[in-house]
Amino acid sequence: MESGPPGGSGPAEPGPRLRGLRGADATASASSWSRFGAEAGCRAPAVAAVLPAGGSGERMGVPTPKQFCPILERPLISYTLQALERVSWIRDIVVAVTGENMETMKGIIQRYRHKRISLVEAGVTRHRSIFNGLKALAEDQPNCRLSKPEVVIIHDAVRPFVEEDVLLRVVTAAQEHGCSDYDLEFGTECLHLALKYSHIKAKLVEGSPDLWKVTYKRDLYAAESIIKERISQQVCVVMDTKENEEHVGRCLEEMLKTELNHVKVTSGQDLQQIILEQCYNFVCVNVMTSDFEETQRLLNMLEESNLSILYPVVVISVHFLDYESVPFGQRMEKVMQIREFAKEVKKRNILLSGLLIYFPQEEQKLQESLRQGATIIAALIKDRNSGLIGQLLVA
Repeated sequence: MESGPPGGSGPAEPGPRLRGLRGADATASASSWSRFGAEAGCRAPAVAAVLPAGGSGERMGVPTPKQFCPILERPLISYTLQALERVSWIRDIVVAVTGENMETMKGIIQRYRHKRISLVEAGVTRHRSIFNGLKALAEDQPNCRLSKPEVVIIHDAVRPFVEEDVLLRVVTAAQEHGCSDYDLEFGTECLHLALKYSHIKAKLVEGSPDLWKVTYKRDLYAAESIIKERISQQVCVVMDTKENEEHVGRCLEEMLKTELNHVKVTSGQDLQQIILEQCYNFVCVNVMTSDFEETQRLLNMLEESNLSILYPVVVISVHFLDYESVPFGQRMEKVMQIREFAKEVKKRNILLSGLLIYFPQEEQKLQESLRQGATIIAALIKDRNSGLIGQLLVA
């Protein structure tokens, strides 16, 4: 069963926020699968996936095979594996890679903590790679940990934006018709061969517009843009201020809601839950202090959660400081420490920056400073490779 979209290779518009197999998503995945079995009037079939990943990426014109090209410093194939792992009812995922890239693939699995992944050696052609993957699933060896599936999804390693509902429709079609594909005219040739030699009644399933294939170098930039957009859809504002100081934090929060259109801005009362729901953007508000206690506490929680393994996490430490009451040297000595913090946490894929806002000041000037601050924060969140990351900025 082949997965690929109509038109084959074309960047799509950014879709909904990336989801992970946690909490509500895991429950929804299991629920949709149970519902599928109930609607079919039988038990749901055992499903596995095979990813042929032995290509050299000649059309991309780079020395690294495209499936290993980095997007936000993470290999493209890792995003595809995550998309399939998110689907709880896919029991096993077999990846076919060349012998020379076997160790690279093992390192990716270990570093990004992928689960349910098995590796086989790729063949000299894409079809041979698929065959090797199917053979690994079909062999009932005593020491083999793979279970023989009833349905196998064949999915390109360089299509990272596949969603569960598409996969579910493909499996359903395979159950009913024996084989399915997305596009006879523009898709891969696998379904043509199945029709010609297997004499099956195939089913054409329409794919989603974002299920496109990364083929050329420009597609890498498009994929990066989509991923940045998706992981910028929620911002958590963390505040631990006194009652008479809280209003500046709330004002900044409201400015962010204006600056970041269509982005959910939430306060961090239950920080653990927000981290669990996979928010990748945090604004830590510190009023009348140059200390980093609150920011450090947040950084510690993020490191313990391992949230930044898959995507870079942006943290902006905002300090509302009274420039007159605190000696300049003392103030700057503490706040400049942010650069050292930033270098350290960057190793763990956490992108830390600092922002200074003069406080207290006349209301109109304060509002202007808050607007400037919100603009800076929005830029840091949207462009995660910005040269501003790790810097101390002033609004």
